[in-house]
Amino acid sequence: MGLDMRPLGRPKPGCENEFIKIFNILQNREKQEFNFIQKLFGKKDKTFEQLLQIWNEIQISPFETIKAPMVGRDFEANTWLNSLYETTDKSKKIEDFFQDYNGYYVIELAKEIEGVPIYQSPVADANVFRGEFLRNCEDLIGENLVSEAWISKLSHEALDYGNRLMHYADNLAIKHNLEYLKSTRIPPECDEESIDAKLHIIFSLSKWLQFYGKNGHGYEADF
Repeated sequence: MGLDMRPLGRPKPGCENEFIKIFNILQNREKQEFNFIQKLFGKKDKTFEQLLQIWNEIQISPFETIKAPMVGRDFEANTWLNSLYETTDKSKKIEDFFQDYNGYYVIELAKEIEGVPIYQSPVADANVFRGEFLRNCEDLIGENLVSEAWISKLSHEALDYGNRLMHYADNLAIKHNLEYLKSTRIPPECDEESIDAKLHIIFSLSKWLQFYGKNGHGYEADF
C-alpha cells in the first residue's frame, strides 16, 4: 500500500488538552489514568472506539481549513454536484442523488491549495499527501528524515518536521541553483531520479506540513 499522510482535524476551541491526550492514548504514547476517587466510583477505561468517537466530536475537519465547499451548505458545491448529476444516466432521482452527497466536501474547489498536494494518493482524498514519494529522496536528506514521515504527528510536530525539511530543501536548492522549485507547484519535466524531481517533492511536502501545522492540524501516517 505504501505511506499516505492524512491530515488530522484540529481541536475545537477549549478542547486542545483533551484532543492531545486522546491522540496520545490512541497512538499508545500514554495510558488512560484515573486517580483514587475516580477508581473508587468505578471509573473504567474507555474502549478504542469510544475514545475515537469523542476525539472526532471535538475536532474541526481539515476540509474546513482548506475552505472546501460542502454539498448541502455551499452554492458552488451544489452547482458542482448538479453538473455531476448531468453526466449520469439519471436512473436515480436528483433529490436522492443530492442526498447521497449531502455533507460531501468538494476538494477540487478548495480555496487554500497549499493543503491540496500535487503528490496525491491514488486511493485517498485529494488533500492526502502520498508520502511514499519521499522514499526516493533518501539520498538527499538521509534515512532519518525520510523515516520520520511514517510517524503520526500533532500540529506542532508536523510544523517542526516541515521546517526541518524546508531547511534541507533550501540549502540544496541554493547549492544546485534550483531555488525556482520552491515556488513551482507543478513537478518539473525531468527524470524522476534527478535532483530537480526529488527536491520538488521535498519542497512540496515541506509546504504541505507547514500549512497544516500552522493551522493546527497534524497528520496520520497511514500505511
